Amino acid sequence: MAGKPPTGDPVQDAPDVTAPQHAAAGLPAVAHSLRIAHQQMGARRTALTLLKVNQKNGFDCPGCAWPEPDKRHAAEFCENGAKAVAEEATLRRVTPDFFARHPVSDLAGRSGYWLGQQGRLTTPMYLAEGSDAYEPVSWERAFDIIGEELAALTSPDEAVFYTSGRTSNEAAFLYQLFAREFGTNNLPDCSNMCHESSGSALSETIGIGKGSVLLEDLYKADLIIVAGQNPGTNHPRMLSALEKAKHGGTKIITVNPLPEAGLERFKNPQNARGLAGGGTALTDLFLQIRLGGDQALFRILNKLVLQTEGAVDTDFVREHTHGFEAFRDAALTADWDETLRATGLNRAEIEQALAMILASKRTIVCWAMGLTQHKHAVPTIKEVVNLLLLRGDIGRPGAGVCPVRGHSNVQGDRTMGIFERPAPAFLDALEKEFGFTPPREHGLDVVRAIRALRDGQAKVFFAMGGNFVSATPDTDVTEAAVRRARLTVHVSTKLNRSHVVTGARALILPTLGRTERDRQAGGEQFVTVEDSMGMVHASRGGLKPASPDLLSEPAIVCRLARRVLGTASTTPWEAFERDYATIRDRIARVIPGFEDFNARVARPGGFTLPHAPRDERRFPTATGKANFTAAPVEYPRLPEGRLLLQTLRSHDQYNTTIYGLDDRYRGIKNGRRVVLVSPEDARDLDLADGSYADLVSEWTDGTERRAAGFRVVHYPTARGCAAAYYPETNVLVPLDHTADTSNTPASKSLVIRIEKAEQAAGTGRTEDRNG
Repeated sequence: MAGKPPTGDPVQDAPDVTAPQHAAAGLPAVAHSLRIAHQQMGARRTALTLLKVNQKNGFDCPGCAWPEPDKRHAAEFCENGAKAVAEEATLRRVTPDFFARHPVSDLAGRSGYWLGQQGRLTTPMYLAEGSDAYEPVSWERAFDIIGEELAALTSPDEAVFYTSGRTSNEAAFLYQLFAREFGTNNLPDCSNMCHESSGSALSETIGIGKGSVLLEDLYKADLIIVAGQNPGTNHPRMLSALEKAKHGGTKIITVNPLPEAGLERFKNPQNARGLAGGGTALTDLFLQIRLGGDQALFRILNKLVLQTEGAVDTDFVREHTHGFEAFRDAALTADWDETLRATGLNRAEIEQALAMILASKRTIVCWAMGLTQHKHAVPTIKEVVNLLLLRGDIGRPGAGVCPVRGHSNVQGDRTMGIFERPAPAFLDALEKEFGFTPPREHGLDVVRAIRALRDGQAKVFFAMGGNFVSATPDTDVTEAAVRRARLTVHVSTKLNRSHVVTGARALILPTLGRTERDRQAGGEQFVTVEDSMGMVHASRGGLKPASPDLLSEPAIVCRLARRVLGTASTTPWEAFERDYATIRDRIARVIPGFEDFNARVARPGGFTLPHAPRDERRFPTATGKANFTAAPVEYPRLPEGRLLLQTLRSHDQYNTTIYGLDDRYRGIKNGRRVVLVSPEDARDLDLADGSYADLVSEWTDGTERRAAGFRVVHYPTARGCAAAYYPETNVLVPLDHTADTSNTPASKSLVIRIEKAEQAAGTGRTEDRNG
């Protein structure tokens, strides 16, 4: 019997803190997965559901975007994947009676964890202007309300259409098509907050904003560098791939301010050695870098490669690259003293990394938010590319760039056209296929959308999935901005904080999850997704929908388009809703690489999208070659008595979804308001282990941004650096503190001061109102 949701928020006690662990997964991961699944789904539903996760005839995990191997284990999921599935396939339900008992003023005081634990949404709900309570509403009336507000706008650009990565290819394609027929490119998405820096850097340097490696390349690599990434928590199935590579002789360098258990040792729960034995040590060299020092590290490595006879692949550089001379001149000026100051490393560590790079004939560099969420994120990633170009390590089996996307189908959404700055060729293809003239002016990304809402320039906010107000920076500013909207709409499976931070009017539209059967007039449907390595495959849910009142995301878009666009649109929205194969036929004619889409995705495992740099060593850049770059080296400077803070996930968390209040690998239990500080820095700042403090970010606008009542944890992080969980610390991230070029919030390099507090934050809950 599945457990009932909590009736009240947990009381905040002092978190229990023990020493961090040095290995990930093993029996504890299995036990925790099954316990959460049983609490949410019950025994029978757990078995039926988990054995379908990531299978060729099953559904794609709603968690991370890590690819599946061709030969799959019966349990092809990780601990956090099991949690994601359990929360979606839960037997708990949020009905209209729930909203009658809990007005918005009550829900606004609840933690994000409590909201998420209430279960699946079942009925469209409407918050009228001036009301404090959501009430049930018909789908027809919901679409009428949206139509009324959109029709009242003076310009289509006063509407914002946000997308979370969970959206399928079919829904994403329809969503961008509707927005552009409506007349706007305001299509911000969660990529704006995570790998936008990767896309910006890779598009300029190699001509395509995606990684260049496939899963099999990891097994062929001599060296894998994992920089600014924590696979053990964020995409645990990557550890299985690293283990397989390790057993084949691959060396691994980890570059991170925090030691991460999964990269130290992996106890694979899919084999006896992992369950009962010591597992596999993964990292050969751990470079405990100072936050923001990665560009300086890769710049000095490039200088040393240039100075080593025979280390540069001169044939590749001559035939396939542009800008080598300017890059070389800049790299040779790299200074050891500045490098050591920026990185916090010593010379011997860097020279050891160099020796491993020189010994490798095939190198892959993987990275995630630890590289992308800095002001200088784009030049940092370009410097990574410089290293690979020097060694000829793009377009070679077992080598290349590997940005690891953190959310299922976030890459597919971008491929389908969810982008505020669409390529002219994509718009030309849309116009030819659908017979309307798409807008050509660039739209709003996430940060610019918040500014537009704040300034009254955007009045309708529509979110296809996600938890916008908890995922975005500068929480107080963002919440005030959203509240200025005339209408906010959220297509969701579960409650989150965005449902209680509303415009004058608000709608919650409940939708099918990945785990559920999708039956339309044309029969049972499936959708498709693209993983982090450009593989496209089908996803078919098997569970009975949580409520008969749920609509699929494609159906929601199609009905909305018919209501808003009316007879002016010649797009066959009704046919699209009836049979998703008709959507895929149109995708095949609009987006390169999807030719014969329906036939190819019907094959078990799907198909691989083309990637010119990987497949042909052809680089579709402005120069026609891979571009070396020579940006000045940047890194954060710290005033006296200050620390650099990075925001990060706990292990019981996926993005803004909180599964529990523990972080097993870091030794934190029953609490989230903790700040991890090195013992040396803590002594210098007179911060006793177990004491409480407020975190205050310092930014050029002079505004005080404060997160109160954090327990100080002495932790083996890099000197000068601190770490704390988001969304609790998003309040500290200034809206205008963003990466150059990509405009991604710079959440990994916040200058903070830590002020002593008498006790924990006095909210009586595990999270403050920003949680």
